Amino acid sequence: MNKKIIIILICLILLSATNIFGQDKLAQTGYQFLSVNSDARGSALAGAMTTKEIGSSSLFFNPAGMATMSSFVDFKASQNNWIADIKHQSFSIAINPVNNRYGVIGVSAASIDYGVIEGTMVSRNDDGYIDTWPIEPSALVVGLGYAKKLSDRFSVGGQVKYATQQLGKSVVDIEDSLVVKKYVSHAYAFDFGTQFKTGFKSFIFGMSIRNFSNEVKYEDEGFQLPLTFTMGVSMDLFDFISKDIELQSLFLTIDAVHPRSYSEYINVGLEYDFNKSFYLRTGYMANRDERAIAFGIGINTFGLSVDYSYTPFGIFDNVQRFTIGLSI
Repeated sequence: MNKKIIIILICLILLSATNIFGQDKLAQTGYQFLSVNSDARGSALAGAMTTKEIGSSSLFFNPAGMATMSSFVDFKASQNNWIADIKHQSFSIAINPVNNRYGVIGVSAASIDYGVIEGTMVSRNDDGYIDTWPIEPSALVVGLGYAKKLSDRFSVGGQVKYATQQLGKSVVDIEDSLVVKKYVSHAYAFDFGTQFKTGFKSFIFGMSIRNFSNEVKYEDEGFQLPLTFTMGVSMDLFDFISKDIELQSLFLTIDAVHPRSYSEYINVGLEYDFNKSFYLRTGYMANRDERAIAFGIGINTFGLSVDYSYTPFGIFDNVQRFTIGLSI
């Protein structure tokens, strides 16, 4: 690919995320747990994963990245110690039955535990309220994905997801009768993505659309899921070094993100790899309120991988994520 075209693509991605930074689009969607990344490798790279080929973990970023999986089975499980003592657990598995001939099939799942909240209701006693029962809100999303290489350079992938969230229950007055009402909602969503290897060294261009769905409603007002459009590029910076470096790589990844419920922003990640066994990672998140940088480390040997990421989170202290994986 012509170098001028590559420069134009990078400029378009950067401009798409910077020319509207001043706009506010807060509180326009629900199911925000769908926007939280639990994968330690992706978190360490600030979420700039649109062009990364990462097996079953691609289902959480860009399903097309699953298409080039070389192993028969790839499994990942992650623990995310999120802010405010919220816990996210995620799981993904992908199967490549006939060496990419018919594509790769994957399943993903994530559960969210928001902890326990003491329930109360209005009362005419001296305190003005009485205790009811503990409220334990939670959420769950499961997905079924498929990806395929259409050529040596171009891959596509998609995922259908079912998401549900329950926000506890309350006592409401309906026609002079007290009734216990549960607050549960469900939604179906779709993810789609592509990756294109340009042919210029290791340069890859990709895009993804996540959480395209119907409207969800708890009571009278409906809301949308956090629809997110992302464009990204990545390349091994060692490609520009004249001498041959066989056992090392230094991948730079850049994603421009256009979410429905937040101003546009850029994610930048840098991953150093030694012999496909030891990884050092860092990332930068632009235009965020309480976070900006991230760090991580990874080890991969005999198909077993362990990844860790650390993200300083301002007044929320920090967020730590752990991921284990197995490829056979």
